Amino acid sequence: MPTVLNTILLVLSLSIGLTASAMAEQLQDWEAAYRRNDFTTAYRLLGPLADGGDVNAQYSRGVMLRDGRGVPQDAAEAAVWFRKAAGQDDAKAQYNLGAMYLSGQGVPQDYAAAERLFRSAARQGMSQAQHNLGVMFRDGLGVPQNSVEAATWFRKAAQQGLAPAQYNLGVMLLSGQNVERNPAEAMAWFRKAAEQGVAQAQYNLGVSLRDGYGGPQNQAEAVVWLRKAAEQGNVKAQSELGSALLAGQGVPQSYPETATWFHKAAVQGDTKAQYNLGVMLVAGQGLPQNYADAGVWFRKAAEQGDAKAQLNLGVLLRDGQGVPRSASESVLWFRKAAEQGEASAQHNLGAMLLAGTGVRQDLAEAATWFRKAAEQGTAQSQYNLGLMLADGLGVARNSVDAYKYFTLAAHQSDVSTTGFANQATQAREMLAKRMTPSQIAEAQNLASEWKPSSK
Repeated sequence: MPTVLNTILLVLSLSIGLTASAMAEQLQDWEAAYRRNDFTTAYRLLGPLADGGDVNAQYSRGVMLRDGRGVPQDAAEAAVWFRKAAGQDDAKAQYNLGAMYLSGQGVPQDYAAAERLFRSAARQGMSQAQHNLGVMFRDGLGVPQNSVEAATWFRKAAQQGLAPAQYNLGVMLLSGQNVERNPAEAMAWFRKAAEQGVAQAQYNLGVSLRDGYGGPQNQAEAVVWLRKAAEQGNVKAQSELGSALLAGQGVPQSYPETATWFHKAAVQGDTKAQYNLGVMLVAGQGLPQNYADAGVWFRKAAEQGDAKAQLNLGVLLRDGQGVPRSASESVLWFRKAAEQGEASAQHNLGAMLLAGTGVRQDLAEAATWFRKAAEQGTAQSQYNLGLMLADGLGVARNSVDAYKYFTLAAHQSDVSTTGFANQATQAREMLAKRMTPSQIAEAQNLASEWKPSSK
Protein backbone atom coordinates (compact mmCIF):
# COMPACT_ATOMS: atom_id res chain seq x y z
CA MET A 1 0.00 0.00 0.00
CA PRO A 2 1.38 3.37 -0.88
CA THR A 3 2.79 5.39 1.81
CA VAL A 4 0.36 8.30 2.49
CA LEU A 5 1.85 11.60 3.60
CA ASN A 6 0.31 13.99 6.17
CA THR A 7 -2.98 15.40 4.96
CA ILE A 8 -3.55 19.08 4.20
CA LEU A 9 -5.29 20.59 7.20
CA LEU A 10 -6.68 23.98 6.33
CA VAL A 11 -7.41 26.27 3.41
CA LEU A 12 -6.88 29.75 4.84
CA SER A 13 -6.43 31.87 1.74
CA LEU A 14 -8.52 35.06 1.54
CA SER A 15 -10.11 36.32 -1.65
CA ILE A 16 -11.43 39.74 -2.55
CA GLY A 17 -15.12 39.94 -3.52
CA LEU A 18 -15.76 42.36 -6.38
CA THR A 19 -19.44 41.73 -7.03
CA ALA A 20 -21.35 44.86 -8.08
CA SER A 21 -23.90 46.35 -5.66
CA ALA A 22 -26.17 49.38 -5.42
CA MET A 23 -23.05 51.46 -5.02
CA ALA A 24 -21.56 50.10 -8.24
CA GLU A 25 -19.68 53.23 -9.26
CA GLN A 26 -17.98 53.66 -5.90
CA LEU A 27 -17.09 49.97 -5.85
CA GLN A 28 -15.60 50.34 -9.32
CA ASP A 29 -13.39 53.19 -8.07
CA TRP A 30 -12.31 51.03 -5.17
CA GLU A 31 -11.63 48.10 -7.46
CA ALA A 32 -9.56 50.23 -9.83
CA ALA A 33 -7.43 51.53 -6.96
CA TYR A 34 -6.96 48.02 -5.59
CA ARG A 35 -5.93 46.61 -8.95
CA ARG A 36 -3.28 49.27 -9.44
CA ASN A 37 -1.96 48.41 -5.94
CA ASP A 38 -2.97 51.80 -4.54
CA PHE A 39 -4.12 50.16 -1.34
CA THR A 40 -4.22 53.34 0.75
CA THR A 41 -6.74 54.92 -1.63
CA ALA A 42 -8.64 51.67 -1.93
CA TYR A 43 -9.01 51.36 1.82
CA ARG A 44 -10.16 54.98 2.11
CA LEU A 45 -12.80 54.45 -0.58
CA LEU A 46 -14.13 51.40 1.23
CA GLY A 47 -14.92 53.35 4.40
CA PRO A 48 -18.23 54.99 3.40
CA LEU A 49 -19.35 51.87 1.56
CA ALA A 50 -18.66 49.58 4.50
CA ASP A 51 -20.16 52.00 7.01
CA GLY A 52 -23.21 52.20 4.76
CA GLY A 53 -23.77 48.48 5.07
CA ASP A 54 -22.53 47.24 1.71
CA VAL A 55 -21.70 43.59 2.33
CA ASN A 56 -18.93 43.39 -0.26
CA ALA A 57 -17.28 46.52 1.13
CA GLN A 58 -17.48 45.12 4.66
CA TYR A 59 -15.95 41.86 3.57
CA SER A 60 -13.21 43.54 1.53
CA ARG A 61 -12.40 45.91 4.37
CA GLY A 62 -11.89 42.85 6.57
CA VAL A 63 -9.54 41.39 3.98
CA MET A 64 -7.44 44.55 3.78
CA LEU A 65 -7.20 44.77 7.55
CA ARG A 66 -6.39 41.07 7.72
CA ASP A 67 -3.57 41.40 5.18
CA GLY A 68 -2.35 44.86 6.18
CA ARG A 69 -3.00 46.42 2.76
CA GLY A 70 -3.40 50.17 2.84
CA VAL A 71 -3.73 50.07 6.61
CA PRO A 72 -1.72 48.56 9.49
CA GLN A 73 -2.49 44.88 9.87
CA ASP A 74 -5.16 44.37 12.50
CA ALA A 75 -6.65 40.89 12.76
CA ALA A 76 -9.05 41.85 15.54
CA GLU A 77 -10.52 44.71 13.50
CA ALA A 78 -10.64 42.46 10.44
CA ALA A 79 -12.78 40.04 12.43
CA VAL A 80 -15.18 42.89 13.25
CA TRP A 81 -15.83 43.57 9.56
CA PHE A 82 -15.97 39.92 8.60
CA ARG A 83 -18.59 39.51 11.34
CA LYS A 84 -20.67 42.36 9.90
CA ALA A 85 -20.61 40.80 6.43
CA ALA A 86 -21.18 37.30 7.84
CA GLY A 87 -24.26 38.64 9.59
CA GLN A 88 -25.61 39.46 6.12
CA ASP A 89 -25.06 35.81 5.18
CA ASP A 90 -21.98 36.45 3.04
CA ALA A 91 -20.35 33.05 2.54
CA LYS A 92 -16.85 34.46 1.98
CA ALA A 93 -16.99 36.40 5.23
CA GLN A 94 -18.40 33.43 7.11
CA TYR A 95 -15.61 31.24 5.82
CA ASN A 96 -12.82 33.68 6.65
CA LEU A 97 -14.20 34.50 10.09
CA GLY A 98 -14.50 30.76 10.68
CA ALA A 99 -10.85 30.34 9.72
CA MET A 100 -9.89 33.02 12.25
CA TYR A 101 -11.85 31.27 15.01
CA LEU A 102 -10.28 27.97 14.04
CA SER A 103 -6.74 29.33 14.35
CA GLY A 104 -7.40 31.88 17.11
CA GLN A 105 -6.26 34.76 14.92
CA GLY A 106 -7.73 38.10 15.98
CA VAL A 107 -10.34 36.31 18.06
CA PRO A 108 -10.18 33.68 20.81
CA GLN A 109 -9.91 30.20 19.37
CA ASP A 110 -13.43 28.78 19.25
CA TYR A 111 -14.01 25.54 17.37
CA ALA A 112 -17.76 25.70 17.90
CA ALA A 113 -17.96 29.17 16.31
CA ALA A 114 -15.71 28.03 13.48
CA GLU A 115 -17.89 24.99 12.80
CA ARG A 116 -21.06 27.09 12.81
CA LEU A 117 -19.63 29.63 10.35
CA PHE A 118 -18.10 26.99 8.07
CA ARG A 119 -21.40 25.10 7.99
CA SER A 120 -23.31 28.25 7.00
CA ALA A 121 -20.85 28.96 4.18
CA ALA A 122 -20.72 25.31 3.17
CA ARG A 123 -24.49 25.15 2.78
CA GLN A 124 -24.16 28.03 0.32
CA GLY A 125 -21.77 25.87 -1.69
CA MET A 126 -18.44 27.40 -0.69
CA SER A 127 -15.91 24.62 -1.32
CA GLN A 128 -13.25 25.89 1.10
CA ALA A 129 -15.76 25.87 3.93
CA GLN A 130 -16.93 22.40 2.95
CA HIS A 131 -13.33 21.22 3.05
CA ASN A 132 -12.64 22.71 6.46
CA LEU A 133 -15.82 21.17 7.85
CA GLY A 134 -14.47 17.86 6.60
CA VAL A 135 -11.21 18.48 8.44
CA MET A 136 -13.04 19.29 11.67
CA PHE A 137 -15.13 16.12 11.53
CA ARG A 138 -12.17 13.97 10.49
CA ASP A 139 -10.01 15.22 13.36
CA GLY A 140 -12.74 15.81 15.95
CA LEU A 141 -12.04 19.55 16.26
CA GLY A 142 -14.92 20.94 18.33
CA VAL A 143 -17.24 18.23 17.02
CA PRO A 144 -17.45 14.48 17.59
CA GLN A 145 -15.08 12.71 15.23
CA ASN A 146 -17.14 11.41 12.32
CA SER A 147 -15.36 10.00 9.29
CA VAL A 148 -18.57 9.55 7.31
CA GLU A 149 -19.48 13.20 7.81
CA ALA A 150 -15.92 14.23 6.96
CA ALA A 151 -15.96 12.24 3.72
CA THR A 152 -19.33 13.75 2.80
CA TRP A 153 -18.00 17.30 3.06
CA PHE A 154 -14.70 16.44 1.38
CA ARG A 155 -16.67 14.94 -1.51
CA LYS A 156 -18.83 18.05 -1.91
CA ALA A 157 -15.73 20.25 -2.11
CA ALA A 158 -13.85 17.76 -4.29
CA GLN A 159 -16.68 17.67 -6.79
CA GLN A 160 -16.31 21.43 -7.12
CA GLY A 161 -12.65 20.94 -8.02
CA LEU A 162 -10.99 21.95 -4.73
CA ALA A 163 -7.62 20.19 -4.85
CA PRO A 164 -7.00 19.79 -1.07
CA ALA A 165 -10.43 18.19 -0.71
CA GLN A 166 -9.73 15.86 -3.62
CA TYR A 167 -6.50 14.82 -1.94
CA ASN A 168 -8.04 14.34 1.51
CA LEU A 169 -10.97 12.37 0.11
CA GLY A 170 -8.44 10.18 -1.68
CA VAL A 171 -6.59 9.60 1.60
CA MET A 172 -9.77 8.46 3.34
CA LEU A 173 -10.80 6.17 0.49
CA LEU A 174 -7.31 4.69 0.27
CA SER A 175 -6.95 3.92 3.95
CA GLY A 176 -10.59 3.12 4.71
CA GLN A 177 -10.82 5.53 7.63
CA ASN A 178 -14.24 4.31 8.81
CA VAL A 179 -15.51 4.66 5.26
CA GLU A 180 -15.67 2.00 2.59
CA ARG A 181 -12.20 1.46 1.21
CA ASN A 182 -11.95 2.14 -2.52
CA PRO A 183 -8.37 2.31 -3.89
CA ALA A 184 -9.52 2.84 -7.48
CA GLU A 185 -11.64 5.87 -6.57
CA ALA A 186 -8.86 7.13 -4.30
CA MET A 187 -6.47 7.09 -7.25
CA ALA A 188 -8.99 8.98 -9.36
CA TRP A 189 -9.16 11.77 -6.78
CA PHE A 190 -5.38 11.77 -6.33
CA ARG A 191 -5.04 12.21 -10.08
CA LYS A 192 -7.38 15.22 -10.07
CA ALA A 193 -5.46 16.83 -7.21
CA ALA A 194 -2.13 15.91 -8.80
CA GLU A 195 -3.14 17.60 -12.03
CA GLN A 196 -3.72 20.77 -9.97
CA GLY A 197 -0.20 20.55 -8.56
CA VAL A 198 -0.73 19.02 -5.11
CA ALA A 199 2.65 17.41 -4.41
CA GLN A 200 1.35 14.83 -1.93
CA ALA A 201 -1.22 13.67 -4.46
CA GLN A 202 1.44 13.47 -7.16
CA TYR A 203 3.56 11.33 -4.85
CA ASN A 204 0.68 9.02 -3.92
CA LEU A 205 -0.37 8.66 -7.53
CA GLY A 206 3.20 7.90 -8.58
CA VAL A 207 3.68 5.21 -5.93
CA SER A 208 0.31 3.65 -6.73
CA LEU A 209 1.07 3.52 -10.47
CA ARG A 210 4.46 2.00 -9.69
CA ASP A 211 2.94 -0.73 -7.53
CA GLY A 212 -0.24 -1.25 -9.56
CA TYR A 213 -2.37 -0.28 -6.58
CA GLY A 214 -5.89 0.87 -7.39
CA GLY A 215 -5.32 0.44 -11.12
CA PRO A 216 -2.97 -0.95 -13.78
CA GLN A 217 0.75 -0.78 -13.08
CA ASN A 218 2.56 1.85 -15.15
CA GLN A 219 6.20 2.40 -14.23
CA ALA A 220 6.83 5.12 -16.81
CA GLU A 221 3.87 7.26 -15.73
CA ALA A 222 4.76 6.63 -12.10
CA VAL A 223 8.15 8.26 -12.68
CA VAL A 224 6.47 11.27 -14.32
CA TRP A 225 4.37 11.97 -11.22
CA LEU A 226 7.17 11.19 -8.77
CA ARG A 227 9.37 13.67 -10.64
CA LYS A 228 6.68 16.38 -10.48
CA ALA A 229 6.35 15.92 -6.73
CA ALA A 230 10.12 15.70 -6.26
CA GLU A 231 10.65 18.95 -8.14
CA GLN A 232 8.22 20.60 -5.69
CA GLY A 233 10.42 19.45 -2.83
CA ASN A 234 8.42 16.42 -1.70
CA VAL A 235 11.03 14.43 0.22
CA LYS A 236 9.45 11.00 -0.15
CA ALA A 237 9.04 11.57 -3.88
CA GLN A 238 12.70 12.54 -4.18
CA SER A 239 13.69 9.33 -2.42
CA GLU A 240 11.37 7.13 -4.51
CA LEU A 241 12.46 8.83 -7.72
CA GLY A 242 16.04 8.04 -6.77
CA SER A 243 15.07 4.40 -6.24
CA ALA A 244 13.38 4.25 -9.66
CA LEU A 245 16.45 5.73 -11.35
CA LEU A 246 18.73 3.33 -9.46
CA ALA A 247 16.72 0.32 -10.61
CA GLY A 248 15.88 1.64 -14.07
CA GLN A 249 12.15 1.24 -13.39
CA GLY A 250 10.15 3.24 -15.91
CA VAL A 251 13.19 5.36 -16.69
CA PRO A 252 16.74 4.70 -17.95
CA GLN A 253 19.10 3.85 -15.12
CA SER A 254 21.21 6.84 -14.12
CA TYR A 255 23.58 6.66 -11.17
CA PRO A 256 24.50 10.38 -11.20
CA GLU A 257 20.86 11.53 -11.21
CA THR A 258 20.02 8.86 -8.64
CA ALA A 259 22.69 10.24 -6.32
CA THR A 260 21.36 13.78 -6.83
CA TRP A 261 17.82 12.90 -5.75
CA PHE A 262 18.97 10.71 -2.86
CA HIS A 263 21.14 13.58 -1.63
CA LYS A 264 18.23 16.06 -1.81
CA ALA A 265 16.09 13.74 0.29
CA ALA A 266 18.92 12.68 2.59
CA VAL A 267 19.80 16.21 3.68
CA GLN A 268 16.12 16.64 4.62
CA GLY A 269 16.30 13.61 6.90
CA ASP A 270 14.80 10.83 4.78
CA THR A 271 16.24 7.61 6.21
CA LYS A 272 15.75 5.52 3.07
CA ALA A 273 17.65 8.10 1.01
CA GLN A 274 20.38 8.38 3.62
CA TYR A 275 20.88 4.62 3.58
CA ASN A 276 20.82 4.40 -0.22
CA LEU A 277 23.24 7.29 -0.56
CA GLY A 278 25.60 5.48 1.80
CA VAL A 279 25.36 2.33 -0.32
CA MET A 280 26.18 4.31 -3.48
CA LEU A 281 29.19 5.87 -1.78
CA VAL A 282 30.47 2.45 -0.73
CA ALA A 283 30.02 1.10 -4.25
CA GLY A 284 31.22 4.24 -6.04
CA GLN A 285 27.99 4.43 -8.05
CA GLY A 286 27.40 7.93 -9.45
CA LEU A 287 29.81 9.29 -6.86
CA PRO A 288 33.47 8.64 -6.05
CA GLN A 289 33.84 5.76 -3.62
CA ASN A 290 34.05 7.26 -0.14
CA TYR A 291 33.68 5.07 2.94
CA ALA A 292 33.96 8.01 5.32
CA ASP A 293 31.00 9.84 3.75
CA ALA A 294 29.11 6.56 3.54
CA GLY A 295 29.63 6.15 7.28
CA VAL A 296 28.19 9.61 7.91
CA TRP A 297 24.98 8.81 6.01
CA PHE A 298 24.67 5.32 7.47
CA ARG A 299 24.97 6.80 10.95
CA LYS A 300 22.27 9.40 10.27
CA ALA A 301 19.87 6.72 9.07
CA ALA A 302 20.93 4.30 11.82
CA GLU A 303 20.21 6.89 14.50
CA GLN A 304 16.69 7.17 13.08
CA GLY A 305 16.24 3.42 13.47
CA ASP A 306 16.90 2.14 9.95
CA ALA A 307 17.96 -1.49 10.40
CA LYS A 308 19.92 -1.81 7.15
CA ALA A 309 21.86 1.35 7.95
CA GLN A 310 22.57 0.03 11.44
CA LEU A 311 23.88 -3.18 9.88
CA ASN A 312 26.12 -1.37 7.40
CA LEU A 313 27.42 1.03 10.02
CA GLY A 314 28.26 -1.97 12.16
CA VAL A 315 30.21 -3.51 9.28
CA LEU A 316 32.21 -0.31 8.69
CA LEU A 317 33.02 -0.06 12.40
CA ARG A 318 33.96 -3.74 12.63
CA ASP A 319 36.28 -3.50 9.62
CA GLY A 320 37.55 0.05 10.17
CA GLN A 321 36.44 1.23 6.72
CA GLY A 322 36.14 5.02 6.61
CA VAL A 323 35.71 5.14 10.38
CA PRO A 324 37.95 4.23 13.31
CA ARG A 325 37.70 0.50 14.00
CA SER A 326 35.53 -0.21 17.03
CA ALA A 327 34.38 -3.75 17.65
CA SER A 328 32.38 -2.75 20.71
CA GLU A 329 30.41 -0.04 18.87
CA SER A 330 29.97 -2.43 15.98
CA VAL A 331 28.30 -4.89 18.35
CA LEU A 332 25.92 -2.17 19.54
CA TRP A 333 24.72 -1.40 16.00
CA PHE A 334 24.52 -5.07 15.02
CA ARG A 335 22.34 -5.64 18.08
CA LYS A 336 20.00 -2.78 17.21
CA ALA A 337 19.54 -4.13 13.67
CA ALA A 338 19.28 -7.72 14.89
CA GLU A 339 16.51 -6.80 17.30
CA GLN A 340 14.59 -5.42 14.31
CA GLY A 341 14.91 -8.78 12.58
CA GLU A 342 17.74 -7.98 10.16
CA ALA A 343 19.13 -11.44 9.39
CA SER A 344 22.67 -10.39 8.43
CA ALA A 345 22.95 -8.38 11.65
CA GLN A 346 21.72 -11.36 13.63
CA HIS A 347 24.42 -13.50 12.04
CA ASN A 348 27.16 -10.90 12.59
CA LEU A 349 26.13 -10.40 16.20
CA GLY A 350 26.19 -14.16 16.71
CA ALA A 351 29.67 -14.35 15.20
CA MET A 352 31.01 -11.63 17.51
CA LEU A 353 29.42 -13.26 20.56
CA LEU A 354 30.89 -16.60 19.51
CA ALA A 355 34.39 -15.14 19.16
CA GLY A 356 34.12 -12.69 22.04
CA THR A 357 34.98 -9.80 19.73
CA GLY A 358 33.91 -6.43 21.12
CA VAL A 359 31.72 -8.21 23.65
CA ARG A 360 32.07 -10.88 26.33
CA GLN A 361 31.95 -14.32 24.75
CA ASP A 362 28.51 -15.88 25.16
CA LEU A 363 27.94 -19.13 23.28
CA ALA A 364 24.30 -19.45 24.33
CA GLU A 365 23.41 -16.00 23.06
CA ALA A 366 25.45 -16.56 19.92
CA ALA A 367 23.40 -19.69 19.21
CA THR A 368 20.20 -17.73 19.78
CA TRP A 369 21.10 -15.15 17.14
CA PHE A 370 22.41 -17.78 14.71
CA ARG A 371 19.07 -19.57 15.05
CA LYS A 372 17.10 -16.40 14.29
CA ALA A 373 19.19 -15.75 11.18
CA ALA A 374 19.12 -19.40 10.18
CA GLU A 375 15.34 -19.45 10.30
CA GLN A 376 15.33 -16.55 7.84
CA GLY A 377 17.53 -18.54 5.48
CA THR A 378 21.04 -17.25 6.20
CA ALA A 379 23.26 -20.11 5.06
CA GLN A 380 26.30 -19.22 7.17
CA SER A 381 24.15 -19.09 10.30
CA GLN A 382 22.57 -22.41 9.41
CA TYR A 383 26.05 -23.92 9.13
CA ASN A 384 27.30 -22.31 12.38
CA LEU A 385 24.19 -23.34 14.28
CA GLY A 386 24.61 -26.87 12.94
CA LEU A 387 28.14 -26.98 14.32
CA MET A 388 26.98 -25.75 17.74
CA LEU A 389 24.10 -28.25 17.87
CA ALA A 390 26.33 -31.09 16.75
CA ASP A 391 28.89 -30.45 19.52
CA GLY A 392 26.60 -28.99 22.19
CA LEU A 393 28.28 -25.59 22.21
CA GLY A 394 26.02 -23.11 24.04
CA VAL A 395 23.03 -25.35 23.34
CA ALA A 396 21.98 -28.88 24.12
CA ARG A 397 23.47 -31.35 21.66
CA ASN A 398 20.89 -32.27 19.03
CA SER A 399 22.09 -34.30 16.06
CA VAL A 400 18.73 -34.23 14.29
CA ASP A 401 18.52 -30.44 14.30
CA ALA A 402 22.21 -30.14 13.43
CA TYR A 403 21.73 -32.44 10.42
CA LYS A 404 18.69 -30.39 9.37
CA TYR A 405 20.61 -27.09 9.43
CA PHE A 406 23.61 -28.61 7.61
CA THR A 407 21.20 -29.83 4.93
CA LEU A 408 19.58 -26.42 4.59
CA ALA A 409 22.96 -24.71 4.22
CA ALA A 410 24.20 -27.31 1.76
CA HIS A 411 21.18 -26.91 -0.52
CA GLN A 412 21.28 -23.13 -0.84
CA SER A 413 22.16 -22.14 -4.38
CA ASP A 414 23.81 -18.84 -3.47
CA VAL A 415 26.43 -20.17 -1.05
CA SER A 416 28.70 -22.14 -3.39
CA THR A 417 31.15 -19.28 -3.78
CA THR A 418 31.55 -18.98 0.00
CA GLY A 419 32.34 -22.63 0.46
CA PHE A 420 29.58 -23.16 2.98
CA ALA A 421 27.72 -25.60 0.75
CA ASN A 422 30.69 -27.96 0.64
CA GLN A 423 31.53 -27.43 4.30
CA ALA A 424 27.93 -28.08 5.30
CA THR A 425 27.82 -31.21 3.16
CA GLN A 426 31.02 -32.53 4.72
CA ALA A 427 29.83 -31.71 8.24
CA ARG A 428 26.54 -33.49 7.57
CA GLU A 429 28.32 -36.61 6.30
CA MET A 430 30.52 -36.77 9.39
CA LEU A 431 27.53 -36.25 11.66
CA ALA A 432 25.56 -38.98 9.90
CA LYS A 433 28.15 -41.55 11.01
CA ARG A 434 26.95 -41.23 14.60
CA MET A 435 23.23 -41.07 13.83
CA THR A 436 20.69 -43.85 13.41
CA PRO A 437 18.79 -44.22 10.13
CA SER A 438 15.60 -43.08 11.83
CA GLN A 439 17.30 -39.93 13.10
CA ILE A 440 18.60 -39.16 9.62
CA ALA A 441 15.15 -39.73 8.12
CA GLU A 442 13.61 -37.42 10.73
CA ALA A 443 16.18 -34.70 10.00
CA GLN A 444 15.68 -35.03 6.25
CA ASN A 445 11.93 -34.71 6.72
CA LEU A 446 12.36 -31.59 8.87
CA ALA A 447 14.63 -30.04 6.24
CA SER A 448 12.17 -30.80 3.43
CA GLU A 449 9.31 -29.17 5.34
CA TRP A 450 11.30 -26.12 6.41
CA LYS A 451 10.26 -22.70 5.14
CA PRO A 452 12.09 -19.43 5.87
CA SER A 453 10.47 -17.16 8.42
CA SER A 454 9.94 -13.45 7.95
CA LYS A 455 11.54 -10.83 10.17
